Amino acid sequence: MSVEGENKNENVVKTARRHQGLGRGLSALFADTSRDVAVNGGEAAPAAPANGRTVQLIDVTAIKPHPEQPRRQFDEGALQELADSIALRGVIQPIIVRPSGIERYEIVAGERRWRAAQKAQLHRIPAIVRDFDEAETLEIALIENIQREDLNPIEEARAYKKLIGQFGHSQDALGRLVGKSRSHVANLMRLLDLPTVVQDQVMGNELSMGHARALIGAPDCERMAGEVARKGLSVRDTERLVREARTGGTKRQGMGGSADPAANADIAALERDLGDLLGMKVAIAYGSDGKGTVTVNYSTLDQLDMLCQRLSGEAI
Repeated sequence: MSVEGENKNENVVKTARRHQGLGRGLSALFADTSRDVAVNGGEAAPAAPANGRTVQLIDVTAIKPHPEQPRRQFDEGALQELADSIALRGVIQPIIVRPSGIERYEIVAGERRWRAAQKAQLHRIPAIVRDFDEAETLEIALIENIQREDLNPIEEARAYKKLIGQFGHSQDALGRLVGKSRSHVANLMRLLDLPTVVQDQVMGNELSMGHARALIGAPDCERMAGEVARKGLSVRDTERLVREARTGGTKRQGMGGSADPAANADIAALERDLGDLLGMKVAIAYGSDGKGTVTVNYSTLDQLDMLCQRLSGEAI
């Protein structure tokens, strides 16, 4: 076999290995890891070789954040609470880093814990050192933040865009990777069509994803977004505002359907909100007696696994 052929096979194997199991979360990264480590700054177990799976204590000053980390905003109050917990109990779950020079490391997953450890004045932090490439690093950082629901919609959308544009992922592949539907990935990426000012409002929690999605393609979008945020309009009010702006204020007549169209609109908005939250299609059926059913459609076992973890409150 030629050298070129061998290299090609190695790349195929590496790609397959990289994607296998990532969609099921970070647990696979810790599966073979020894957790015998004093997390409050005591002596570590015997030093492990770099790129191994043994937890080792690393100086916090030898670690730096990854510049392409999807998450850009950290709540200072929540960070201080975590720091207080770490000061009492130590860092329970090690962070994941990759080599970045001689005795220097770059964070792959766990930047929030690293920041909180500094606030708690820990000198060392438990970490697993693995030799991930750029695509793997971004994938794992994205998965960690999505599973912990730490990303706002714009941060998540930008991470998807980078994985597609720079590393050649498809929307289907990304959906499988993070345990969400392809339509969820597509809907999030459409938010990047909004003006930067409106994206910043979503980043600052002035507008929800539902508001932002309603504003896509709206005439005079920035002015309308400001009005929505200023008046505290609901998603349904925003949809109505955009619809009237597009039709010049005229209302459609003779649509038929339910005797209570407002209730139908509320249910539809709730289905969209739940779908955005779970990343899966949600349908709500209800009767006149107030009883009904909520149906969540999943397309992979990874999606079902993530749904079960969220419903049970299980830590990921």
